[in-house]
Amino acid sequence: MAPHQLLAALAEAELPIATQQYPWGTFYGRSGKNAGDLKALLSDVASCGFVGYEPIAGSPEQIGAIAKEAKDNGLKVDSLYVNSTLHDTSQTQVSMESVLAIATAAKKTCGTKVIVTNPSPIQWGGGQDKSDQQLRTQAKALNQLGAKLRENGQVLAYHNHDAELRQGARELHHMLTATNPENVKFCLDAHWIYRGCGDSEVAVLDVVRLHRSRIVELHLRQSHDGVWDEAFGEGDIDYGQLAEMLADLPTKPLLVLEQCIEGKTPNTMDAVEAHQRGRVYAQQVFQRWASK
Repeated sequence: MAPHQLLAALAEAELPIATQQYPWGTFYGRSGKNAGDLKALLSDVASCGFVGYEPIAGSPEQIGAIAKEAKDNGLKVDSLYVNSTLHDTSQTQVSMESVLAIATAAKKTCGTKVIVTNPSPIQWGGGQDKSDQQLRTQAKALNQLGAKLRENGQVLAYHNHDAELRQGARELHHMLTATNPENVKFCLDAHWIYRGCGDSEVAVLDVVRLHRSRIVELHLRQSHDGVWDEAFGEGDIDYGQLAEMLADLPTKPLLVLEQCIEGKTPNTMDAVEAHQRGRVYAQQVFQRWASK
């Protein structure tokens, strides 16, 4: 057994933790490394003891290379992140077909089960909110997409950023109340909820209470005084309490480390060291799940 495979086997024996593509890009960008070098990237991911990798895919053609490198490094691709545009009727159908094509390719080559999507805002980086009609259009399309993925033997997981928490969190809550729970599940990104609600842990835990039955995946990120940390650990959000709140779910959510860095984040370690530390801490926090 290769060293990376041994690390992954030991990690999975405790509690399987995956990692998301996006945070590696933030670390690589800071150090001047090429985040597009998939071979080197997944070698680094495997060296941290992760059992899985959640890529961001924009086309079915990308899946083959991801599948090869993941297999070579002993990594599962149980989940995949893809953007979608569902609030604009002129783009909805094309976007849904694109997601379905990517999902089908991922299922065929990687056995991917969970498709995570964050319906795009009106303008990336902008502050414009969707109208009620756009929210209704988006929810209807999200539900249809989830139904089609169910037919494909896959699960659609709605993902949030901070923009969905504006205006009383109307976008997030509408996506999770105007859709069929069988068609649309929830990828809880706790820190985006925290930030979107003015750095509020209360808001995070309330969203968990309201929508816990839909949660099929967690994106794990931590901060101190609102600033993203280098490594996932203790901080602004009590992940121990969050883990306790979800411990009795019949199917435990996928755990995906997404510890990104930003401008004010301390610069004391590289991507591999930060992710190794974060994986270990995540396993400690969620360890009780392993015996359930």
